[in-house]
Amino acid sequence: MLSWLSRTASSSIGKKVLMALTGLCLIGFLVVHLLGNLSFYADADGAAFDHYAETLDSNPLLPIAEIGLLVLFVAHIALALRVTAQNRDARKKGYAVRTDHGARTPGSATMMLTGLVILVFLVVHLAHFRLQKAEGVSMAGLVRHELGKPLGAGVYVVGMIALAMHVSHAFQSALQTLGINHPKYTPLARKFSLVLGVVLGLGFATFPLYVFFLGGNA
Repeated sequence: MLSWLSRTASSSIGKKVLMALTGLCLIGFLVVHLLGNLSFYADADGAAFDHYAETLDSNPLLPIAEIGLLVLFVAHIALALRVTAQNRDARKKGYAVRTDHGARTPGSATMMLTGLVILVFLVVHLAHFRLQKAEGVSMAGLVRHELGKPLGAGVYVVGMIALAMHVSHAFQSALQTLGINHPKYTPLARKFSLVLGVVLGLGFATFPLYVFFLGGNA
């Protein structure tokens, strides 16, 4: 298994395939994470959200899942940087031919920038809700405390705008890299990717907007 990964990661195509697979896994995590976070809206006192958070914290498999997510995220970033560098070198040598001329979108044109913003946001997110949380502290209360601040809400909204733009291109790009490409279905995949990016970005952005402007029913 390790030898296969090593051989795959050493080739240009292999790097792109692994980047696509890690990206799709991360998108899957985001969908599940958003669905779980929606429990924040289940009641006024945050009991459902606190129960959801406590269920996660008490799961003995949580450390393994967190390590897995960390590996996925680091691998995705490393592969993205390597693929970008290879593409840049290829363009300098005159071997690369752009095939997306006229089809560039804000998402595709800012992948590295939005990826960097997401990385910074992730560090802030973990600092606020993973490292800062003390034993017995209400997660719903912590969310209201952090997202009720102008800076906290602003950072989260900017992060989610970056997420929406990144996913809007990343999903369909991953499918194309994996060979799921057909003249009939590719336009549909691009539209779905755009919708998915908007849904994830807007879905997560509702939390800071709701807490900051309405107080989160605190």
